[in-house]
Amino acid sequence: MNARKLVYLFFTTLLIGATSGAIVGVLLDLETYFSGGILNFLFGLLWMLGISAAISLVAQMGYFAYLTLHRFALGLFKSVKLWNWVQIVLILFVFFDLIYLRYVAFASEEETIAGYMIMPVLLIIYCIFVAFRKQQETNKETFVPALFFMFVVTTIEWVPALTVDRVNETKWLWIYLTPLLTANTWQLLILHRLTGIGASNKNK
Repeated sequence: MNARKLVYLFFTTLLIGATSGAIVGVLLDLETYFSGGILNFLFGLLWMLGISAAISLVAQMGYFAYLTLHRFALGLFKSVKLWNWVQIVLILFVFFDLIYLRYVAFASEEETIAGYMIMPVLLIIYCIFVAFRKQQETNKETFVPALFFMFVVTTIEWVPALTVDRVNETKWLWIYLTPLLTANTWQLLILHRLTGIGASNKNK
């Protein structure tokens, strides 16, 4: 992939992540943004765009880190199937921890674990959908790596929001998660189109 395509990937990912995060941030807190006049709205929107852009940069670093890890793991395990099974185990482990650890850390006496299952379940359903789309556009071997990246890597990038007491609120969890999800989805589904690698192997 040449420099022009790298620049395109960087700026489009940044724009998509920043815009999506800002939209969700405003929609989840309409009263704050629209109760203080036009200047309040503009400054609030710029602030949210900045936060979301920073989060999308984290997503970009995570993606290239995973691409490096994936290549290293293929060399280490010397088997695509074995590496896929390792990724499946890690997906299940992270899914369990995403529910249970947050429940243990933040749940009050009145709360049940069911309430802490909603976001992880919605997240993994979305990630399965994206991984299936990646498989459709490339080949069947990309499903597990795509699901691992979308779910495990996104969750790792999401950890700062999950572990800070003051953002353990649904609103802030979505504000942090949205730029990560949109940026990671875009990167995952656009890379093979930019490089031409994978798309030519479709249906193999």
